[in-house]
Order: sequence, then C-alpha cells, then structure tokens
Amino acid sequence: MNIAIVGASGAVGQELLNVLSQRSFPVDNLRLFGSPRSAGQTYNFCGKDVAVELLSPDSDFSGVDIAFVSAGASVSKQYAEVITRHGTLMIDNSKAFRMDADVPLVVPEVNPEDAFIAPRNIIANPNCTTIQMVVALNAIEQLSHIKRVHVATYQAASGAGAQAMKELETQYRQVLSGEEPTVSKFAYQLAFNLIPQIDVFTDNDYTLEEMKMHNETRKIMHSDISVSATCVRVPSLRAHSEVIWLETEQPLSVEVAREAFSHARGCVLMDGNAPEQQNSDNSSYPYPMPLFLSGKDEVFIGRVRQDITDPCGLSFWCVSDQIRKGAALNAVQIAELLLP
Repeated sequence: MNIAIVGASGAVGQELLNVLSQRSFPVDNLRLFGSPRSAGQTYNFCGKDVAVELLSPDSDFSGVDIAFVSAGASVSKQYAEVITRHGTLMIDNSKAFRMDADVPLVVPEVNPEDAFIAPRNIIANPNCTTIQMVVALNAIEQLSHIKRVHVATYQAASGAGAQAMKELETQYRQVLSGEEPTVSKFAYQLAFNLIPQIDVFTDNDYTLEEMKMHNETRKIMHSDISVSATCVRVPSLRAHSEVIWLETEQPLSVEVAREAFSHARGCVLMDGNAPEQQNSDNSSYPYPMPLFLSGKDEVFIGRVRQDITDPCGLSFWCVSDQIRKGAALNAVQIAELLLP
C-alpha cells in the first residue's frame, strides 16, 4: 500500500514509523509530510531514507491509500480536503473530527465495524485516555451493561508531546541544581508537582480533556454510559495511568471481572491479588506501573476489587503507553482492519 504520514517529525509520527515497521505493515511506498521546520529532514524506514515533504495546499496525495495524520486539529481541518480529495483514507489523530456524526471514531478492540463506514474518507483516532479506558471497559460490558464510570487519570508529560518530555527532564535538572525551572509547555512547573488541569475549562467546570472521555466513550461503545472524569498531569515521562470506578446493571464478582480482563483482546491482567500474574517480560509486578510498561502495546490492568460502597460496583487501575496504544498503534490497527 502507498502510505503517508503527516506530522512525521512529532512524537506520534515517529512512533507511527516504528509501529508500521514492527508490525510488518505492507508499505510499498512511504511519503512523509511536515511543517517548514521539519521539511527536508530525513528518516529511515525499513532501510530506506525518506525525506519529509512540505505540507501545503498544493500537496498531491493522489495514489496514497492511507494517510496517518498527527499534526494537530488545526492542520487536520485545514488539509482534510487536500488529503482526501483523490480518495485517500485519512486516519486522523486529532480532536478535529471525533464527534462529527459522519466520521467514525474507532478502537479496533471495541467497535471495528465502524471503520467500514467512512463517507468522508476520514476515520478519527480517539483521545489517548479514552482509548485505554474503553479497551478495559469493553471486557466488562460483555458481561453486564455499564451504567456509569468515574475515572481519574494520571497523564504523563509525553501526552503533551516530545517537547513536553524534554521540558520535564530539564525542570528536574534545574530544580535539583537550585535553578529556576523553565516553564513553557505546561501552565506550571510539572517536576515534583501535579497539575489537575489538562486542556481548557468548559462551561460546566470540566476540562475539555475530561469531556472528551465522556462524549467519546459513548460514541465508541454506542452506549448511554455516563463518564465523569478528572484528568491530572503527573511528572512521569511516558504511559498514562487511570483509576476507574464503574457501576454495572448486574453485580459481578471480582473473580469474574479478572477472568474477563485476562481474556479480553488488548488487555493484560497484572493483579497482585491474582496468582502468578506476570508482565510480558516475565518479570513479576503486583500491579501495572508506567515506568515498566512504556513501549508496550497492551492495556495493563490491576488492583481489581469490589467497590465497598456499591454492590454493582468494581474498581481497577490501568496503565497504557499513550503514544503507542493511545495514538500510533491504534491508528495502524484501524488501517489493518481495512487491508484487503
């Protein structure tokens, strides 16, 4: 297939290159597009150097089968017509089209059938926090309908991009050296701190990030599920964590929930209260932690327990690499659904 990546120099663009190579995606020809700052840079893909082309209104996507777009919502909106006008399928990683009725919002483990109805030749990749949550929720939804969810997220610096990771590293060095920390990508110093705001506040005092989790979950799961989220930026580099409380229509035992998680596609149960749980490196951990799970593909689930305040309630902790499953990997998995 002829593939394009728009935003190739960013963190997700670079991870797309890795995922396409690692999963042996059938790429016959690869084109990379970027801003004036990144145009002309060269990246190696499967032994071949590929130069970044300048994205412009005159860019020609004819002959491109799939374009992975990860350059921000404004770029996606500006160039969607340029990208799709010749029949190219645009898999978009921004928030630009997620809630449009005629654009499917897809997590392959949950709603793969939606990918086949894309009248605008656009498929939206959900928000990273939503993706990992719905992969986990889907395992329980198969047992009993989930009525409501409360979720608190612990989102790594990399969720704000590669420059945000560098800023956090710089801040740690500066603080430990007694220097004034540089604050640019975040509203406040993140090193040795937590910031309980991601994205802007909306009229109901939830942030836009928090409302994404409510709205996107309902669209992906085709459900009346209610989601109340609190999203927090934490001073870790990579992989997001979430603590999730859910209420089902029928009570479920912890044992049944663990069994569902252990067999669900895209999930790995890592529960210290369940016997002989190990991660994919065969190193035992009692529960998922972002430090050890960065770079992994799955959603790791632990601390599964009964909610002592609700007989129909369960609570669990999950960790997933938001650059991989939360962005690049999910996009490639969508493309894999559509392979002939």
